[in-house]
Amino acid sequence: MSQKVAVLGTGKIGEALLSGMIRGGWSPDDLLVTARRPDRAAELRARHGVAAVTNAEAAKAADTLILTVKPQDMAALLDELVPHVPAGRLVISGAAGIPTSFFETRLPEGTPVVRVMTNTPALVDEAMSVISAGTHAAEEHLVHAEEIFNGVGKTLRVPESQQDAATALSGSGPAYFYYLVEAMTDAGILLGLPRDKAHDLIVQAAIGAAVMLRDSGEHPVKLRENVTSPAGTTISAIRELENHGVRAALIAALEAARDRSRALAGGQG
Repeated sequence: MSQKVAVLGTGKIGEALLSGMIRGGWSPDDLLVTARRPDRAAELRARHGVAAVTNAEAAKAADTLILTVKPQDMAALLDELVPHVPAGRLVISGAAGIPTSFFETRLPEGTPVVRVMTNTPALVDEAMSVISAGTHAAEEHLVHAEEIFNGVGKTLRVPESQQDAATALSGSGPAYFYYLVEAMTDAGILLGLPRDKAHDLIVQAAIGAAVMLRDSGEHPVKLRENVTSPAGTTISAIRELENHGVRAALIAALEAARDRSRALAGGQG
């Protein structure tokens, strides 16, 4: 890789992305990082062999800027960058809920902006990163974003109008899974299992089910039916889930997450 890439505001996700790029063949000499605290910058420099610079220096030197600060800090960061960002610099935003228009109206005219919603499994190279083009982003910019984010998992292109739905489903998705595992672990304890054994049983069941969903090509209904024998244990459990409205609750929860993403995009706190 010959282009210089800067990760601005390098927290956990930013560092995961950085390490994924290095594993994918990027030279540390072509990577820059910024961090709010000097000790954090020194840590990144020592751990990955990359240069730690200021935000202004990154804007001047890098061909691609990846902005990974929190959404509430994005406006202040852009104010700092604007005087130093040349026309044509690719800007990739990883901030939830902020549309590409937010960047396009603040950066130099014609700046290509790509919006990416990734998730925390980036920390174990199993992320799903959802990519959308801004007004001035071309195919080459999308391909470049994919090259970067493929280092920590998979990528999927969607129109920006679908980003709020993707945030609700995928960006927040791992939290729903952890919530379900927590509830199932409590159920295992109630049924008489030690916590550690209940946890191991549930996690391995989840991993196995996920791999089957990914690799079999079967519809989830078909896979569920394969487990559900007449008058058996599974159908008894499914009946209780339906009686308690679990399916409806999940749909309502995802709608609430989507609506919150839209509210953040509209500038509501």
